[in-house]
Amino acid sequence: MRSEIAVVVAGHNEVVNYVAEIRSQGSFELGASSAGQYAHLATFENNSAWNNRRDRNVSDYAPQVHNTSLQVVRNASVEPIKYVMKYFSIKADQETLADVQRVAEDISRLEEAVSNVKGREAEITARINPPKFIIKRHADEFWNQIGAHLSPIEVPYPVYKFQYTSAGGNSGQASTIALDTPTLDALSATLVPKIRWTKSAAGQRTLMTVRLRGEIKQRDRYACLQCSVSVAAKPHLLLEVDHIMPVSKGGLSTPENLQTLCWRCNRTKGSKVLA
Repeated sequence: MRSEIAVVVAGHNEVVNYVAEIRSQGSFELGASSAGQYAHLATFENNSAWNNRRDRNVSDYAPQVHNTSLQVVRNASVEPIKYVMKYFSIKADQETLADVQRVAEDISRLEEAVSNVKGREAEITARINPPKFIIKRHADEFWNQIGAHLSPIEVPYPVYKFQYTSAGGNSGQASTIALDTPTLDALSATLVPKIRWTKSAAGQRTLMTVRLRGEIKQRDRYACLQCSVSVAAKPHLLLEVDHIMPVSKGGLSTPENLQTLCWRCNRTKGSKVLA
């Protein structure tokens, strides 16, 4: 039993390290708002009499925060993609599309990897089956004792905020848009018709939706086509979808140019073309 757990823990630790690697190498930024970019150069003071002060709401100034009218805040909650593009300088060109796809790919890989790590941690806990109070009160000591590395990494979704603050600070409203996978897919779908993209690398990455990745994994029976390991044999196997001919070398996002690889084989392959 102890040896079996040791094998599971070793596999878990490898994936945790891989998650950290994705996080450190990924890039998770897109456009920015110019509103308030020089706010740090001024000093603001409310010197009203204490009983007249109503500044319970204070404006934030940051590249991903746009201070605006109440109407724009409400419109952004209805049409988030349109307003994020307009007010955070996300232009409809190939360079921007490439940036969106870069972020989308990093986010998607990290989402799957983080989910995989959590599944592995649940499996380890189920195998050992400690008393509930141990997990509740002594979780760090528990994981240290079994030698498992915990990953505190969360998916760093870019978050854009439209904020309205009344002049007196008495009221405030905000609309927040997190660029998670569905939002990034929607942003890509909005950009695509606006630019000539078909043969570009960014255009091909646009076609790599969550749905397509799922279809390729299902087609390949949830197994790595390089080393043949499968989810049937290893339930917590982390699988990724790879371009056989990389898009950087003219490869297309078509089913015949896509393959399922485990994370180890995909990391080893990189941008090489395997026979």
